[in-house]
Amino acid sequence: MSDTNFKINTRRGFLAGSAAMLAAPALAQTTGLDVNSQATTETERDVSEVVRRNISSFRTLHWQPYFDNTRGGAILVDIDSRAVHYWSEDQSIYKLYPSSVPLTQELTRRGRTQVTQKVDGPTWRPTPSMLERNPEWPEVIGPGPDNPLGTHALYLSWTYYRIHGTHDTRKIGRRSSNGCIGLYNEHIAELFGMAKVGTQVLLI
Repeated sequence: MSDTNFKINTRRGFLAGSAAMLAAPALAQTTGLDVNSQATTETERDVSEVVRRNISSFRTLHWQPYFDNTRGGAILVDIDSRAVHYWSEDQSIYKLYPSSVPLTQELTRRGRTQVTQKVDGPTWRPTPSMLERNPEWPEVIGPGPDNPLGTHALYLSWTYYRIHGTHDTRKIGRRSSNGCIGLYNEHIAELFGMAKVGTQVLLI
């Protein structure tokens, strides 16, 4: 067997094995579980889907198709590719981050909004609908390693919607939230330092 065939067969075997390991229920139920439980995180069904999304997620984009200008900075949340893009006002800074996205289409909101508040060390409170689905959840979690909002949060003009960090890195790149967009803590800290109150945000 040639080296080329060996590499191809080895790669196929790896993908097939990965697909088998990942062939688990796609969405776990959130009822009756801890707010940071692994069961609130999606497990991918098809490794080929993961590969396709990873390729598209880290494709750089230009701001012009999405915004009229970058006044105050601009944040684009691409829910389908699970990526967050940021452009500074003078367009000298461009950042691209992997993100978590809402668990279901019913929890997903798309459209234009803006940053209305920036909080370092946010306090997490479940929404009324979250408490209805999960009555055993606490009504408040203060800043710290158990906080689902991570280290920083950008509050949006839509009620209950945030771009925030997470202490659970398994959630990034997956459907795992009740509506918010999650980033690695180091990424939200960086974005937090660049974004301003008034920064425009578009979720597509």
